[in-house]
Amino acid sequence: MNQRYTRTEVARMMGVTRHQLDYWGRLRLIEPRARWGERFYSFGDLVALETIKQLTARRIPARRLRRVVVALQAELGDRYAPLSQLRVDTNGRQVVVLPPVADSRPIEPLTGQFVLQFETGMVAGKVRTLAPHTAEEWFEIGLACDGAPETLEEAAEAYRRAVDLAPQWAEAHINLGTTLYQLKRVEEAKCIFASAAMLEPNNPLIRFNLGCVLEQLGDSDAAIEHLRRAVQLSPHLADAHLNLALAYERRREKELARKHLSLYLHYEPQGPWAEFARSRMRPGPPPRHSAKLTPFRRNGLT
Repeated sequence: MNQRYTRTEVARMMGVTRHQLDYWGRLRLIEPRARWGERFYSFGDLVALETIKQLTARRIPARRLRRVVVALQAELGDRYAPLSQLRVDTNGRQVVVLPPVADSRPIEPLTGQFVLQFETGMVAGKVRTLAPHTAEEWFEIGLACDGAPETLEEAAEAYRRAVDLAPQWAEAHINLGTTLYQLKRVEEAKCIFASAAMLEPNNPLIRFNLGCVLEQLGDSDAAIEHLRRAVQLSPHLADAHLNLALAYERRREKELARKHLSLYLHYEPQGPWAEFARSRMRPGPPPRHSAKLTPFRRNGLT
């Protein structure tokens, strides 16, 4: 089946948010194809997404599921099949997989142990309540809440708890900073992104986010420093080129602005902001605009 689906279509059909799709993509639980600034999902991706959605709903954090996949790849080698072809289930504590291999037995990949009397798809007993929540569980709660304006406060609280429990986890800082920005708590967002940059100074997404917030707060010099670092670390990060061009434009550094507008169009010639970028490069005074702050967590960087 060669049908392709966009992120918007998948989010609507599967009942998940774009943030969840981006996060699962960063973990490489799914790997959609990218073209023209958009990501496309296959029917097999939808099957894998349904598995991920069901397991995360049953309190299996996506990061643990990623570890399961890695362990299973090491266990099966060439016999490993995509997540869409695996029968996966949980009893609330273990993730058990029945590989699509003849005469195979269910296996708990993280321990390598085979499991007896386990019926995939029909786990005996109820999923036990895990309390208190782990950092991963708080993170998943945040993901479930940050897709709607009315639950952003709950998302921020969940991400903050994840950060408190796992202060070295940069991904939790990124999502907390993003949510705080959406709540218009920009100064707080800046502090969180700055902390994330100390944890992972070579993470281009963190540098990009921090640059965007600093530009929003009027600190153009610092914003340019972080946006330049973002494109040095990840030259194909188109949105960083666009925001960097606008920052240079406000400082009347026209040649540098044109350079990064050209790079943006090189990487996203058909994206939703392509015509905007072209309008900035036409002769004459540029049209008036308000600063663009690209939605964070875009591009699914790993």
